[in-house]
Amino acid sequence: MTIFLSAKYCLFACLSILVGMLLFVSSCVRHSEMQSEGADYLQGVWVQDSIPHQSQMMDYTLHEFKFICDSVYTTMRVHAKMQRIADSCYKDGAWTEYARGVYVIRGDSLIGEGIYTKPNGKYKVSGCYRTGTYLPRYRVAYHDTDSLVLESRYDQRPIVLRKIHDISCVPKKRWED
Repeated sequence: MTIFLSAKYCLFACLSILVGMLLFVSSCVRHSEMQSEGADYLQGVWVQDSIPHQSQMMDYTLHEFKFICDSVYTTMRVHAKMQRIADSCYKDGAWTEYARGVYVIRGDSLIGEGIYTKPNGKYKVSGCYRTGTYLPRYRVAYHDTDSLVLESRYDQRPIVLRKIHDISCVPKKRWED
C-alpha cells in the first residue's frame, strides 16, 4: 500500500512539473517579424534643436527620433567639453550615436527596446561610444501635431522636439527601410 501511494504521489508531482513547464514555455511569445501600427501621433521625424543653457553645460545630447509604425530610429548628437573617453573616440567633443528598436505606449509612457547601431543601421558589436542594448524610457509630457515633449526616466532635462517630417505607417517586415 505504501509503495502504491508513493508511486501515486510521484506521478502527481511529475505531472505537475510537466504542466508547469508547458505553461511556462507557452507564455513565451516570439516577436512578430511584421510591424504593428504604433502610436499615430508619433509617426514622423522629430528633432531637438537645443537645450536651455546648453552652452554652459559640460555635456549634453541632442536627439532625433524617427517613428515608423512601432519602430523607432534614434540619432543622438553628443557634445562633451571634458574628455572622458579615448582620444581616438573623443573627436573634439562632438560625436553621433545611433540606435533602433521597437516601442510601445503604456499610459503616458513611451517604452522602447532595441540596440545601438552603426550609422548604416547594422548592429554595433564594438567600437567607440555605446554598444549593446538600447532601452529608452520616457514619459510623454506633451504632444500635439508638431510638438512633442519627452521626459527621460534617467535624466531630469526634458527633450523638446519639433516635427520636421510626417510619415504614414504602412506595416512591413522589420528593418526593411
